[in-house]
Amino acid sequence: MTSIVEHPEAVAHADGHRRTGLNVASLTLVALRSEEVRDRAMQAPYPRLRALLRAVGDAPYETDEVGDVRFLLPDQNGQEQWRRLDEIPLPPSVPAPWPRS
Repeated sequence: MTSIVEHPEAVAHADGHRRTGLNVASLTLVALRSEEVRDRAMQAPYPRLRALLRAVGDAPYETDEVGDVRFLLPDQNGQEQWRRLDEIPLPPSVPAPWPRS
């Protein structure tokens, strides 16, 4: 596995792969917050998923000029900001995303 992850091509494109993963996760979150499945998703044994569903709620989302999916969420002062999934603040009790340091 290390030989794959540390391969020069994988390293060269790591940021793009990470952004793609964030976008797929963001769109998955949009699907999971739909009325038909939200209740079941909130019962999943994944505290980070539940925290993100609560944080995002029914906030609008869009794809920005570079192709990143962002949600319109209030900041600490109540001002709305477009945030990527990895920019959404979560309570300290929520497990960190993978890979965990």
